Order: sequence, then structure tokens, then C-alpha cells
Amino acid sequence: MLSFLRIENIALINSIEAEFGPGLNLLTGETGSGKSIIVDSLAALTGERVSTDLIKEGERSARIEGVFSINGTHEVRQIFEEAGVELESGSEAEIVIRRDLSLAGKNRVFVNDQLVAAAFLKKIGPLLVDIHGQGDQASLFETSSQLAMLDHFAQTGSLRENAAVCYAEWRSVCEELKTLKSDEAEKLQLVDILRFQVDEIRRADLRSGESDELEDEKRRLNNIEKLSLLSSQAFSLLYEMDGSAVSTLGQAVDRIRQLGEYDDRFKDYFEGLDAATAVLEDVSITLRDYQNNLEFSPERLEAIESRLAEIARVTRKYGGTVETAIEHHARSEARLSNIETAELCEKELNTELARRRKSYLDAAAALNEKRRAAAGRFVKQIETNFKDVALEKARFEVRIDNGDDESRFGPDGSDRVEFFFTANPGESPKPMAKVASGGEASRLMLILKSVSNQQNGSKTSVFDEIDAGIGGRVAEAVGMKLKRLAAAQQVLCVTHQAQVASKADHHFVVEKSMGKRSTSITIRQLDDAERIEEIARMLAGEKITDAARENAREMIASAGKR
Repeated sequence: MLSFLRIENIALINSIEAEFGPGLNLLTGETGSGKSIIVDSLAALTGERVSTDLIKEGERSARIEGVFSINGTHEVRQIFEEAGVELESGSEAEIVIRRDLSLAGKNRVFVNDQLVAAAFLKKIGPLLVDIHGQGDQASLFETSSQLAMLDHFAQTGSLRENAAVCYAEWRSVCEELKTLKSDEAEKLQLVDILRFQVDEIRRADLRSGESDELEDEKRRLNNIEKLSLLSSQAFSLLYEMDGSAVSTLGQAVDRIRQLGEYDDRFKDYFEGLDAATAVLEDVSITLRDYQNNLEFSPERLEAIESRLAEIARVTRKYGGTVETAIEHHARSEARLSNIETAELCEKELNTELARRRKSYLDAAAALNEKRRAAAGRFVKQIETNFKDVALEKARFEVRIDNGDDESRFGPDGSDRVEFFFTANPGESPKPMAKVASGGEASRLMLILKSVSNQQNGSKTSVFDEIDAGIGGRVAEAVGMKLKRLAAAQQVLCVTHQAQVASKADHHFVVEKSMGKRSTSITIRQLDDAERIEEIARMLAGEKITDAARENAREMIASAGKR
């Protein structure tokens, strides 16, 4: 249930707040006063997208905040725990949702002062509020919406999830088989090409890093004279010539050791000097061996050039690098194997496809059974409610068409569900889109939504001008239906009908005031005297008469007696 709503700097609103109560909460006001802005702001708290264009002109930021109570069931608590949001203990938990908008683009969502992702708000929004706008009437005529309503009433959630999983698995095998058959159809064209590519890359015997190794060896062979001179000079300086580094270092080490016999501070250097001597002797031996083994080989240089050219030729054809050529080789081998073993693979896939198809059909059958079992109860409850909205003679049917034709398969089963309706005795029911007028559609939506959503009494139902296009006795009937629905759950309704407004448990008026330089919207709850004036205005128009006031009193009194 929604208990409090605050809106700041949205559209024409500077700052408004309202406390809503249980039962029927009615919002009235002149056309264009801003009632729909309030509904849209509430929708933003349930996860609907909201644009920074809604920020009031001249302001840099905006805020929408609402306080809700929710059933603290195990499933609900699990959703909150997964998001890291604390939920107070008890069967009823209060949560505070806030959306902050900024022209700087830093839009944030908070639940119980915990920063959350917008996706979390989208997840919990349907648990809090169910908003039915004027545009919902069009969706009412779509068979997908009708299927969703029946499933909501039948509580097929787990069965739908299972059907969706089975459908995805069946589709996956279908795609594998399709790819296999495509390869088989191209077999004659592909097999020679693939074999040539596999053989060519295999003969090249590519190895990662080989090109770098060959380039290093090529560089050494091309600089053999320089390498010989440098290694000879280095060996001579270090070891061979008079006064070489090894010789002079040895003499210096001998002197330092003698010093150490008289002064201990020099002993600390003995180990380092020994290591330095060993390093110089080791590198000297390495230089000598390196020089002796240097040999220029034109044949080896030619072999390197040839190998590098072969690597460049093959890699240029298959991706530009040794790694991409090796990957291409693996893919080509796999595809060639797939084509060559297509008959065996196809047999295995067909077996798997049949198994997956049966699993899906079993899941779809369970879903169909649940829907058919619920359809009768759904129809009965719908027709029971017809009298409440002045549709006493109307008839309603739910037709479920099921089949195992694969063209009917889908993630929500293989059923085709459609609602049929007639408001006139003697006429057979027809698809709702073909027979329901605007006023009838409004009443049908009220009934369908209330019946399909009746399992969640803690949820707030919001109706934005659902009574548009009706009046008189029908408006009275719709008002009574809203009143009865509000006995089981909180209802928030925007209306222009006095007959509906007279049924309110809590009546709010939305007003727009225009100054010389600004326009603002306010909302306030009406007391008994103000309610009479507002309903009289709805009845009489701009000029309120005493007769209109008396009529308003009678309507309010009559609504209170029912």
C-alpha cells in the first residue's frame, strides 16, 4: 500500500506531498491540472523510465519519494536480501523508495536509503503498484495481454518458467541441426577448400614465437664480423691482455685481504669481491667460447630467409599472424570433421531434438492444463462482476486453442488464448477488439485487472481515468465497482466523474495556479464541506448552483450507505 508520496521539481510541480489511506483514494481536478503527472511520478517509483526532461524548468535536480508497505513473505525477503537491502521484520514491512534526477546525468535510485540499480526497482515495482492507464485499453485487445491476465489469475509462474527453459533448449538443438544441414548442403563446394587449407597450414608447421627466433638468428648471421670483433676485444680486455680486468682485480683483492688482517672493516668486502672475480672469469670463458663458435653460413641464412617467407605467405592468407593461422586451422579441421561425419551427427542431433521436443510438449501440456482448469473460474468471476458495472446481459468466454504444430511453439507454451465478449443478448461472443466500445472497454479492463490481480491485496491498484467515455448509470456502476475493489486493496483513481468521486474514502483535489511568470501544481485532501463543493463543480461546471450542491450531498450520503 502507498502511504505517502512527495514530488519535487517535476514538470510544473515545485513541491507537493500527500498521505494516502486504505480504501478508495480519488484524485479530481480540472482537465490539465496535473493529475497524470502525479500518476507518472508514481510510475517512476515502480521502475518505469523517467527522463530528465521532466525536471522543472530552471531547476538542476528533481526528486520523487514514496513510502509503501509490502507483505514480508519469504520470496519478497529473498529478493531484498539478494540486492543487499534491509527489510524490517514482521508480516508487513515499510519501504521508502526515492528517485533523484539531475541534469548532470547522475540519476540515482534509493530503497531504504540504500543505493540500488534501476533494475532492482523494476523487479520490486510490480509487487507494490499496478498502474492502469487509458492506453491500457488498447493492450487489452492484444491476445498476448489476455494470455498474461489468465496466467496471472491461474498463477502459472513456475510452469511458464519451465516451458521457457524447455523451449530455449529445443530451439538450441534446432539451430545446431540447421547449421549441420547447411554444411551438408555445401559439402561438395566446401570439402576440397577445407582440406586444402588444413593441409597447407599443417605443412607450414607453424609455431608461436618461431618468427622472432628466426629474426634474431638472421640478425646475428648478418653481423658475424662485428660480433667476432666485439667478443674478441671484450675477452682481451677482461682476461687476455696485460693489465686485464681479471688480473688487476685479482691483485686488488690480494691487497684488500692483507688489509683485512689488520682492520676488520675490510673483511665485509671479501664475499662481494670473490663474487665479482667469479663473474668476470665466467663471462671471459663465455666470450672465448662464443668467439670460437662464430661461423658465417650462407646456407643457414638462405634457409632462414626461405622459412620466414613461407611463414609470411601462410599467415597473410589466414589472418595475418601465426596465432590466427593456427586458429583458422583448428576451425577448418572441426568444420571438415563435421561435414565428413554429418550423417552420424545428424542422427544424434535428431535423437536429441526428439527428446527436447517431448520435454517442451510436456511442459506446454502442463501449462495448458493449468490454464484450462483456471479458465472456467476466471470466466465465472468476470461474469459475476458484470452486474457491478451495468453489463448484466453481457457474456464472456476464454478460448484456448492448443496444438503441437511447431509454428505455435513459444517460450510461454503452445496455447493461443483469446477473450470473446458480447454486451448484447442474442449475439454470439466475438473477439473483444471487434465488439467492445470505448465505455465497455473501460469497464472490462476494470473487471479483468481486478480479477486477475486479486491474489495480492497489499498491492495498490492505480486507475488513470479508467471511467473516460462513460457517464450516468454506467459511471455510478463503475464507482461502486471501484468501491468494492477498494475493500480488498488500496485503490488510487484519477476521475472526472462525480458519480465515481462520491465513492471516495479519501478525496484529493489537484489544482493548477498560474501567475505572471510561473505555473504551479498543488494537491490537498478535502474535508467533508470541500468534497461537496468539488463534486458539485464536477456536476455543474464552472458555475456551482445550490441544486448541484444538494445533489452532491445526496450522492455522498448514498455512497456511504452502500
